[in-house]
Amino acid sequence: MAVEGNANDLAQVVVLLAAGVAAAPIFKRIGLGSVLGYLAAGLVIGPFGLGAFSDPQAIIHIAELGVVMFLFIIGLEMQPSRLWSMRKDIFGLGALQVIICIGGLTMIGVVFGYPVIFSFVAGTGFVLTSTAIVMQMLQERGSLSTLKGQRIIAILLFEDLAIVPLLVLVTFLGAGGEEVAMSERLLSFGIALAATVALVFAGRYLLNPLFRLLAASGAREVMTAAALLVVLGSALLMQVSGLSMAMGAFLAGVLLSESAFRHQLEADIEPFRGILLGLFFLGVGMAIDLSVIATNWKIVVVGVIAYMLVKALLIYSVARLVGTCQREAIERAALMAQGGEFAFVLYSAAATAGILNAEANAVLTAMIIISMILTPLMVIVHDRVMPAAKPNTDGLELPENVEGSILIIGFGRFGQIVSQPLLARGYMLSLIDKDADFVRDAADFGFKVYYGDGARSEILHAAGAATARAVLICVDDKEAAVRIAEIVKHEFPLVPVLARAFDRGHAIDLVKAGVDYQIRETYESALDFSEKVLASVGERQEIAESLVEEFRDVDAERFAMEVVGGIYAGRSLVRGNASPADLVAARTARERAEREAREEAEQDG
Repeated sequence: MAVEGNANDLAQVVVLLAAGVAAAPIFKRIGLGSVLGYLAAGLVIGPFGLGAFSDPQAIIHIAELGVVMFLFIIGLEMQPSRLWSMRKDIFGLGALQVIICIGGLTMIGVVFGYPVIFSFVAGTGFVLTSTAIVMQMLQERGSLSTLKGQRIIAILLFEDLAIVPLLVLVTFLGAGGEEVAMSERLLSFGIALAATVALVFAGRYLLNPLFRLLAASGAREVMTAAALLVVLGSALLMQVSGLSMAMGAFLAGVLLSESAFRHQLEADIEPFRGILLGLFFLGVGMAIDLSVIATNWKIVVVGVIAYMLVKALLIYSVARLVGTCQREAIERAALMAQGGEFAFVLYSAAATAGILNAEANAVLTAMIIISMILTPLMVIVHDRVMPAAKPNTDGLELPENVEGSILIIGFGRFGQIVSQPLLARGYMLSLIDKDADFVRDAADFGFKVYYGDGARSEILHAAGAATARAVLICVDDKEAAVRIAEIVKHEFPLVPVLARAFDRGHAIDLVKAGVDYQIRETYESALDFSEKVLASVGERQEIAESLVEEFRDVDAERFAMEVVGGIYAGRSLVRGNASPADLVAARTARERAEREAREEAEQDG
C-alpha cells in the first residue's frame, strides 16, 4: 500500500511538471505570458478539469514559498540606502493608494446593499494586489529595475505590511467590537518587534560570518542549503510572530544585499523560486471552484467587473494625483487591478471570526482568482491599445544644413570612442542619434548631437551626408544598421560608408548592403585579449603576435568565402577542440612557430 501511495504522489508530481512545462512556453510564444499559461494548466488538471488533484489549497500553501523566495531576491537588489530612498513611495504612495482603495471598494458592497463590515472585508481583499502576478509580469516586461517598476514594488511592500493590522482589525470586527485586552495587544506588538530586531541583528552580525565559514568548506550543496535556511527561517520567524512571511524574506534579502555572497545567494535561490512560483500559479488555477461560480455566476461576474474597474480607476486617480504621467498611471492600473493571494488569508480569518459564511468565502475567493486570471489579458489589451511612447524631443535640435567632414550615425559607447582620434586630428563631426535622453546627456560632456533617425533620407541630407567625406554607422540595432547602409549607398553612392557590425552574420549583411568597411564590435578586443592570454601562459611576445596575425589571415579568407556561400561556407577553416586532429595540427603549428622564432633569434645574434 505504501508503494502504491508513493507511486500516486510521484504521478502527481509528474503531472504538475508536465502541465507547467507544456503550458508556459506555449502561452508565452503566442503572446499571452507564462502566468496565464500556468493558470490555464492548473484549471485543466484540477478538480474541475482532468481531476488529477483534489486539494489545490495544499499545493498553494507549499507554492507560496515561491512568492517568499521572489521577495528575498528582490530584497537582495535593495540595499538599505536604496530602500531608504524609497520611503516616500512606500509609506506615502503605498499608504495613499491602500487607504483610498479600501474606502472606494468598501462602498461597492454598501451600494449593493451588503452590511458595512461585510463590505469592508470583501473590498479589502481586493485592495491587496497579487505580489506574485505583478512581480512576474514586471520581470517579463523588463520593468523591475525601472522607476515605474520600483514605485509598484514600493506599493506592494506597503500592502504586505498592511496585512498584519488588517488581520487584527478583522479579528476585532468579528468579536462584535469587544475591547481586546491591552496586555494582549502589547504582547502581540512586543513579539513582532522582538522578531524583527532578532532578524535585523542576525542579518547584520551573524549571516556574513556564517557564509564565510561555509564557503571555506568548499561544499557547494551546503551553501545552497544555507541559502534556503536563511529564506525559510526568516519567513517562519515573521509568520510565527504574526507578521508576513514575504516581509520576513524581503527583510532578510535587504540585510544581505551588501554581502559579498549576494550573487551566490541569488544564484542558489533562483531555481527554487522559479519552480515554486510556477506551482503557485498552477495551484491558483486548480482552486477555481466552477460549481460555486455556476451557482452564483451573476454575483461573480458583476463583482469581478465592479471591483476591478473601480480599483483600476482609483489606482489611476492616485497616480495622477501625485504627478505620475498618464501612460504610467494607466499601466499601473492595468497591472494592479486584481486581488491577491493575501486575500485568501484575510477571507479565511473573516470566516473564522464569523464575518463571512462558507458560501460568501467561496464566492469572494473565486472572484479573486478570476481577477488574477484576467490580469495578463488586461495587460495584453493595454499593450495593444496604448500607442507607442513618443520620445520627448522638447528642446532638442534637429539637423538642418549641417556641414561636417564625417557623419556619425549613432553616438553610443562605440561612436564616442571612434570620435576621439578624429576630433584630435581636427575633423568636423556631424553627430545624430535617435535616443532623446542620450542627446540631452551628451551635451553635458561637450558634444553637439542632433536628434534624428539615420534611417530617414531627409535626416541624412539635413545632417550633411551628401558633402561628408565618410559616413560611419555606429548604431547598436542590427536591422537598423543594414537599413541605413542601404539608404546611404542608394542616396550617396560616392560617399565611403563604414559600419559597426554586431556579429559575423551581421557583418555579411552589411557587406551585401554595400558598405566599404565593417568591423565586428568585439573582433579587435577579442584578438587583443587572446594575445594577452598567450603571453600570460608563458608564450613569447613574437609567437603570440604571429599566432594572432595568422588568425587574421585565416579569418579574412573564411569571411570572403561566407560572403559568397553563406555563414557555413568557411566552416572548414575553424579550429575546434573536439577533434584530436585539430589539436595535433595546432600543436604542430605552435612548434613550427617556436622553431622559426628561435632560428630568427640565432641569426640576429
